[in-house]
Amino acid sequence: MTARKSTLPTLAVGLAVLLLVGASAYWLTSHSNGQSTARRIPVDGDRAYGYLKEICQIGPRPSGSPGMLQQQRWLTEHFANLGGRVSMQEFSVRHPETGDPVAIKNMLVEWHPERRERILLCAHYDTRPFPDRDRTNPRGVFVGANDGGSGVALLAELAHHMGELNSRYGVDFVLFDGEELVFDESRDKDYYFLGSTHFAQEYARGTSDVRYRAGVLFDMVGDADLQLYYEVFSLRNARDVTLGIWKTAQRLGVDEFKPRSRHEIRDDHLPLNNIAKIPTCDLIDFDYPRPGLRAPSYWHTEQDTVDKCSGESLAKVGWVVLEWLKSLK
Repeated sequence: MTARKSTLPTLAVGLAVLLLVGASAYWLTSHSNGQSTARRIPVDGDRAYGYLKEICQIGPRPSGSPGMLQQQRWLTEHFANLGGRVSMQEFSVRHPETGDPVAIKNMLVEWHPERRERILLCAHYDTRPFPDRDRTNPRGVFVGANDGGSGVALLAELAHHMGELNSRYGVDFVLFDGEELVFDESRDKDYYFLGSTHFAQEYARGTSDVRYRAGVLFDMVGDADLQLYYEVFSLRNARDVTLGIWKTAQRLGVDEFKPRSRHEIRDDHLPLNNIAKIPTCDLIDFDYPRPGLRAPSYWHTEQDTVDKCSGESLAKVGWVVLEWLKSLK
Protein backbone atom coordinates (compact mmCIF):
# COMPACT_ATOMS: atom_id res chain seq x y z
CA MET A 1 0.00 0.00 0.00
CA THR A 2 1.20 3.48 -0.79
CA ALA A 3 -0.44 5.10 2.24
CA ARG A 4 2.54 4.24 4.44
CA LYS A 5 4.87 6.25 2.24
CA SER A 6 2.67 9.34 2.35
CA THR A 7 1.44 9.33 5.93
CA LEU A 8 2.36 12.92 6.79
CA PRO A 9 0.96 14.53 3.62
CA THR A 10 -2.21 12.46 3.97
CA LEU A 11 -2.65 13.59 7.56
CA ALA A 12 -2.06 17.19 6.55
CA VAL A 13 -4.67 16.99 3.81
CA GLY A 14 -7.09 15.28 6.18
CA LEU A 15 -6.63 17.97 8.82
CA ALA A 16 -7.14 20.67 6.23
CA VAL A 17 -10.38 19.06 5.08
CA LEU A 18 -11.60 18.78 8.68
CA LEU A 19 -10.88 22.45 9.20
CA LEU A 20 -12.84 23.29 6.08
CA VAL A 21 -15.91 21.20 6.88
CA GLY A 22 -15.80 21.73 10.64
CA ALA A 23 -13.96 19.57 13.14
CA SER A 24 -17.22 18.59 14.84
CA ALA A 25 -18.94 17.23 11.71
CA TYR A 26 -20.95 14.08 12.31
CA TRP A 27 -19.88 10.80 10.75
CA LEU A 28 -21.68 7.51 10.38
CA THR A 29 -19.68 4.30 10.65
CA SER A 30 -21.23 1.21 9.06
CA HIS A 31 -19.90 -2.34 9.06
CA SER A 32 -20.17 -4.84 6.21
CA ASN A 33 -18.25 -8.06 5.61
CA GLY A 34 -15.88 -7.19 8.42
CA GLN A 35 -15.02 -3.80 6.90
CA SER A 36 -15.78 -0.41 8.45
CA THR A 37 -16.90 2.47 6.25
CA ALA A 38 -17.19 6.05 7.52
CA ARG A 39 -19.39 8.59 5.75
CA ARG A 40 -19.90 12.23 6.63
CA ILE A 41 -23.53 13.16 7.28
CA PRO A 42 -24.26 16.08 4.91
CA VAL A 43 -26.83 17.70 7.22
CA ASP A 44 -25.09 20.00 9.71
CA GLY A 45 -26.09 18.80 13.17
CA ASP A 46 -24.11 21.48 14.97
CA ARG A 47 -25.86 24.20 13.01
CA ALA A 48 -29.25 22.60 13.67
CA TYR A 49 -28.44 22.35 17.38
CA GLY A 50 -27.42 26.01 17.33
CA TYR A 51 -30.81 26.89 15.86
CA LEU A 52 -32.47 24.86 18.62
CA LYS A 53 -30.58 26.85 21.23
CA GLU A 54 -31.66 30.14 19.63
CA ILE A 55 -35.28 29.04 19.56
CA CYS A 56 -35.29 27.94 23.19
CA GLN A 57 -33.53 31.10 24.33
CA ILE A 58 -36.69 32.94 23.28
CA GLY A 59 -38.48 31.06 26.06
CA PRO A 60 -42.08 29.76 25.95
CA ARG A 61 -43.79 30.19 22.58
CA PRO A 62 -47.54 29.54 22.99
CA SER A 63 -49.89 30.74 20.27
CA GLY A 64 -50.28 34.51 20.22
CA SER A 65 -47.58 35.11 22.83
CA PRO A 66 -44.65 37.57 22.60
CA GLY A 67 -42.35 34.56 22.34
CA MET A 68 -44.25 33.24 19.34
CA LEU A 69 -44.10 36.63 17.64
CA GLN A 70 -40.35 36.80 18.19
CA GLN A 71 -39.92 33.31 16.78
CA GLN A 72 -42.01 34.19 13.72
CA ARG A 73 -39.83 37.22 12.98
CA TRP A 74 -36.64 35.16 13.33
CA LEU A 75 -37.88 32.34 11.11
CA THR A 76 -39.28 34.67 8.44
CA GLU A 77 -35.90 36.36 8.07
CA HIS A 78 -34.04 33.04 8.17
CA PHE A 79 -36.08 31.32 5.47
CA ALA A 80 -36.27 34.40 3.25
CA ASN A 81 -32.49 34.88 3.40
CA LEU A 82 -32.05 31.30 2.14
CA GLY A 83 -34.40 31.83 -0.80
CA GLY A 84 -37.69 30.54 0.59
CA ARG A 85 -40.97 32.28 -0.25
CA VAL A 86 -42.61 32.92 3.12
CA SER A 87 -46.29 33.60 3.73
CA MET A 88 -48.70 33.33 6.64
CA GLN A 89 -52.02 31.52 6.81
CA GLU A 90 -53.93 33.40 9.49
CA PHE A 91 -57.13 32.84 11.43
CA SER A 92 -58.39 33.52 14.93
CA VAL A 93 -59.64 31.35 17.79
CA ARG A 94 -61.10 32.03 21.20
CA HIS A 95 -58.66 31.76 24.10
CA PRO A 96 -59.79 28.76 26.19
CA GLU A 97 -59.34 30.63 29.50
CA THR A 98 -59.97 34.33 28.86
CA GLY A 99 -62.24 34.19 25.82
CA ASP A 100 -60.08 36.80 24.06
CA PRO A 101 -59.21 36.29 20.39
CA VAL A 102 -55.92 34.55 19.71
CA ALA A 103 -54.23 35.04 16.35
CA ILE A 104 -53.15 31.68 14.90
CA LYS A 105 -50.56 31.89 12.14
CA ASN A 106 -49.32 28.94 10.13
CA MET A 107 -46.05 29.78 8.40
CA LEU A 108 -45.67 28.49 4.82
CA VAL A 109 -42.28 28.40 3.12
CA GLU A 110 -42.20 27.46 -0.57
CA TRP A 111 -39.13 26.03 -2.32
CA HIS A 112 -39.20 25.79 -6.13
CA PRO A 113 -42.76 27.19 -6.24
CA GLU A 114 -43.01 26.63 -10.02
CA ARG A 115 -43.35 22.87 -9.44
CA ARG A 116 -47.03 21.96 -9.08
CA GLU A 117 -46.48 18.54 -7.55
CA ARG A 118 -45.07 19.01 -4.08
CA ILE A 119 -43.95 17.38 -0.85
CA LEU A 120 -44.97 18.74 2.55
CA LEU A 121 -42.46 18.90 5.42
CA CYS A 122 -44.00 20.21 8.61
CA ALA A 123 -43.73 20.70 12.36
CA HIS A 124 -45.61 22.62 15.02
CA TYR A 125 -43.87 25.71 16.30
CA ASP A 126 -46.02 26.59 19.26
CA THR A 127 -45.31 25.28 22.75
CA ARG A 128 -47.79 24.09 25.33
CA PRO A 129 -48.55 26.98 27.71
CA PHE A 130 -47.30 25.12 30.80
CA PRO A 131 -45.40 21.91 31.67
CA ASP A 132 -48.59 20.36 33.00
CA ARG A 133 -47.08 16.88 33.41
CA ASP A 134 -44.29 18.14 35.62
CA ARG A 135 -44.78 16.57 39.04
CA THR A 136 -42.99 19.39 40.83
CA ASN A 137 -44.03 22.52 38.98
CA PRO A 138 -46.92 21.95 36.51
CA ARG A 139 -47.38 25.71 36.06
CA GLY A 140 -43.70 26.40 35.55
CA VAL A 141 -41.76 27.45 32.46
CA PHE A 142 -41.97 25.20 29.42
CA VAL A 143 -39.44 25.89 26.65
CA GLY A 144 -40.29 22.77 24.60
CA ALA A 145 -36.85 21.94 23.25
CA ASN A 146 -37.81 18.57 21.82
CA ASP A 147 -41.60 19.03 21.77
CA GLY A 148 -41.89 21.96 19.43
CA GLY A 149 -38.33 23.19 19.07
CA SER A 150 -36.62 20.20 17.47
CA GLY A 151 -38.81 20.05 14.38
CA VAL A 152 -38.46 23.79 13.83
CA ALA A 153 -34.67 23.65 14.21
CA LEU A 154 -34.48 20.78 11.75
CA LEU A 155 -36.52 22.67 9.14
CA ALA A 156 -34.27 25.69 9.71
CA GLU A 157 -31.30 23.46 8.86
CA LEU A 158 -32.97 21.70 5.91
CA ALA A 159 -33.62 25.13 4.40
CA HIS A 160 -29.91 25.22 3.53
CA HIS A 161 -30.41 22.18 1.26
CA MET A 162 -33.63 23.10 -0.55
CA GLY A 163 -32.22 25.37 -3.23
CA GLU A 164 -30.03 22.58 -4.63
CA LEU A 165 -32.66 19.85 -4.38
CA ASN A 166 -32.72 18.01 -7.70
CA SER A 167 -36.25 16.65 -7.92
CA ARG A 168 -39.39 16.89 -10.01
CA TYR A 169 -41.17 17.87 -6.79
CA GLY A 170 -41.26 21.19 -5.04
CA VAL A 171 -41.18 21.28 -1.26
CA ASP A 172 -43.29 23.28 1.15
CA PHE A 173 -42.41 23.74 4.79
CA VAL A 174 -45.43 24.39 7.00
CA LEU A 175 -44.98 25.40 10.63
CA PHE A 176 -48.27 24.77 12.36
CA ASP A 177 -49.50 27.09 15.07
CA GLY A 178 -52.03 26.01 17.70
CA GLU A 179 -50.95 22.38 17.93
CA GLU A 180 -51.84 22.40 21.61
CA LEU A 181 -53.31 25.61 22.99
CA VAL A 182 -54.24 23.56 26.04
CA PHE A 183 -54.36 24.92 29.57
CA ASP A 184 -56.64 22.23 31.02
CA GLU A 185 -56.40 18.72 29.54
CA SER A 186 -59.99 17.78 30.38
CA ARG A 187 -61.53 21.08 29.26
CA ASP A 188 -59.55 22.15 26.19
CA LYS A 189 -59.92 19.11 23.96
CA ASP A 190 -61.04 21.27 21.05
CA TYR A 191 -57.79 23.26 21.15
CA TYR A 192 -55.54 20.57 19.70
CA PHE A 193 -54.28 20.66 16.09
CA LEU A 194 -55.84 24.02 15.29
CA GLY A 195 -53.29 25.05 12.68
CA SER A 196 -53.02 21.71 10.90
CA THR A 197 -56.80 21.30 10.83
CA HIS A 198 -57.25 24.74 9.26
CA PHE A 199 -54.50 24.02 6.73
CA ALA A 200 -56.06 20.67 5.83
CA GLN A 201 -59.53 22.17 5.44
CA GLU A 202 -58.26 24.93 3.15
CA TYR A 203 -56.37 22.41 1.02
CA ALA A 204 -59.41 20.11 0.82
CA ARG A 205 -61.46 22.95 -0.66
CA GLY A 206 -59.46 22.48 -3.85
CA THR A 207 -58.87 26.18 -4.47
CA SER A 208 -55.17 25.67 -5.22
CA ASP A 209 -53.63 23.87 -8.18
CA VAL A 210 -50.82 22.63 -5.92
CA ARG A 211 -50.98 18.90 -5.24
CA TYR A 212 -49.13 17.26 -2.39
CA ARG A 213 -47.92 13.75 -3.05
CA ALA A 214 -46.76 13.09 0.52
CA GLY A 215 -46.02 14.71 3.85
CA VAL A 216 -43.59 14.25 6.73
CA LEU A 217 -44.25 15.62 10.20
CA PHE A 218 -41.28 16.27 12.51
CA ASP A 219 -42.29 16.13 16.16
CA MET A 220 -39.84 15.25 18.96
CA VAL A 221 -36.93 14.33 16.69
CA GLY A 222 -34.09 15.78 18.76
CA ASP A 223 -33.88 13.31 21.66
CA ALA A 224 -30.23 12.57 22.49
CA ASP A 225 -31.24 8.91 22.88
CA LEU A 226 -33.06 8.79 19.55
CA GLN A 227 -35.23 5.77 18.75
CA LEU A 228 -37.84 6.23 16.03
CA TYR A 229 -40.46 3.52 15.61
CA TYR A 230 -43.27 3.26 13.09
CA GLU A 231 -46.16 5.36 14.40
CA VAL A 232 -49.37 3.35 14.06
CA PHE A 233 -51.56 5.94 12.30
CA SER A 234 -48.70 6.71 9.90
CA LEU A 235 -48.33 3.07 8.96
CA ARG A 236 -52.10 2.77 8.50
CA ASN A 237 -52.72 5.97 6.52
CA ALA A 238 -49.38 6.63 4.83
CA ARG A 239 -47.82 3.20 4.53
CA ASP A 240 -45.77 3.82 1.39
CA VAL A 241 -44.35 7.07 2.77
CA THR A 242 -43.51 5.51 6.12
CA LEU A 243 -41.89 2.39 4.71
CA GLY A 244 -40.00 4.47 2.17
CA ILE A 245 -38.43 6.61 4.87
CA TRP A 246 -37.45 3.62 6.98
CA LYS A 247 -35.99 1.84 3.94
CA THR A 248 -33.93 4.95 3.23
CA ALA A 249 -32.66 4.91 6.82
CA GLN A 250 -31.74 1.24 6.46
CA ARG A 251 -29.87 1.95 3.22
CA LEU A 252 -27.91 4.73 4.90
CA GLY A 253 -27.20 2.67 8.00
CA VAL A 254 -29.09 4.97 10.38
CA ASP A 255 -30.07 2.44 13.03
CA GLU A 256 -32.09 4.89 15.10
CA PHE A 257 -35.03 4.15 12.78
CA LYS A 258 -36.53 0.96 14.22
CA PRO A 259 -38.65 -0.99 11.69
CA ARG A 260 -41.48 -1.94 14.05
CA SER A 261 -44.55 -0.26 15.55
CA ARG A 262 -44.65 1.09 19.08
CA HIS A 263 -46.97 4.08 19.63
CA GLU A 264 -50.30 5.35 18.32
CA ILE A 265 -50.02 9.15 18.48
CA ARG A 266 -52.66 11.79 17.91
CA ASP A 267 -50.74 14.55 16.19
CA ASP A 268 -50.83 17.07 13.35
CA HIS A 269 -50.59 14.31 10.76
CA LEU A 270 -54.18 13.21 11.49
CA PRO A 271 -55.89 16.22 9.83
CA LEU A 272 -53.45 15.96 6.93
CA ASN A 273 -54.29 12.31 6.37
CA ASN A 274 -58.00 12.38 7.20
CA ILE A 275 -59.13 15.78 5.90
CA ALA A 276 -56.60 16.80 3.26
CA LYS A 277 -55.94 13.20 2.15
CA ILE A 278 -52.20 13.89 2.05
CA PRO A 279 -50.44 10.66 3.07
CA THR A 280 -48.32 11.93 5.93
CA CYS A 281 -45.87 10.14 8.22
CA ASP A 282 -45.24 11.28 11.79
CA LEU A 283 -41.59 11.06 12.86
CA ILE A 284 -41.79 11.13 16.65
CA ASP A 285 -39.67 9.64 19.42
CA PHE A 286 -42.33 9.51 22.10
CA ASP A 287 -40.07 7.56 24.47
CA TYR A 288 -38.34 10.67 25.77
CA PRO A 289 -35.66 9.96 26.85
CA ARG A 290 -35.93 6.15 26.45
CA PRO A 291 -38.38 3.25 26.44
CA GLY A 292 -39.34 1.50 29.67
CA LEU A 293 -42.20 1.51 32.17
CA ARG A 294 -40.01 3.00 34.89
CA ALA A 295 -38.03 5.36 32.68
CA PRO A 296 -38.43 9.08 33.40
CA SER A 297 -40.34 11.18 30.89
CA TYR A 298 -39.40 14.74 29.92
CA TRP A 299 -42.57 15.15 27.85
CA HIS A 300 -44.53 18.26 28.90
CA THR A 301 -42.21 18.89 31.86
CA GLU A 302 -39.66 21.55 32.70
CA GLN A 303 -37.01 18.94 31.86
CA ASP A 304 -37.66 19.28 28.11
CA THR A 305 -34.58 21.46 27.61
CA VAL A 306 -31.81 21.77 25.03
CA ASP A 307 -29.34 19.65 26.99
CA LYS A 308 -31.64 16.63 26.56
CA CYS A 309 -31.34 16.94 22.79
CA SER A 310 -28.58 16.23 20.29
CA GLY A 311 -27.32 17.73 17.08
CA GLU A 312 -26.40 14.24 15.92
CA SER A 313 -30.04 13.14 16.22
CA LEU A 314 -31.20 16.14 14.20
CA ALA A 315 -28.53 15.49 11.57
CA LYS A 316 -29.50 11.84 11.15
CA VAL A 317 -33.23 12.53 10.82
CA GLY A 318 -32.57 15.36 8.37
CA TRP A 319 -30.21 13.22 6.30
CA VAL A 320 -32.70 10.36 6.01
CA VAL A 321 -35.54 12.64 4.92
CA LEU A 322 -33.32 14.57 2.51
CA GLU A 323 -32.18 11.33 0.84
CA TRP A 324 -35.77 10.09 0.77
CA LEU A 325 -36.77 13.30 -1.02
CA LYS A 326 -34.05 12.77 -3.61
CA SER A 327 -35.22 9.21 -4.22
CA LEU A 328 -38.82 10.11 -5.11
CA LYS A 329 -39.77 9.48 -8.73
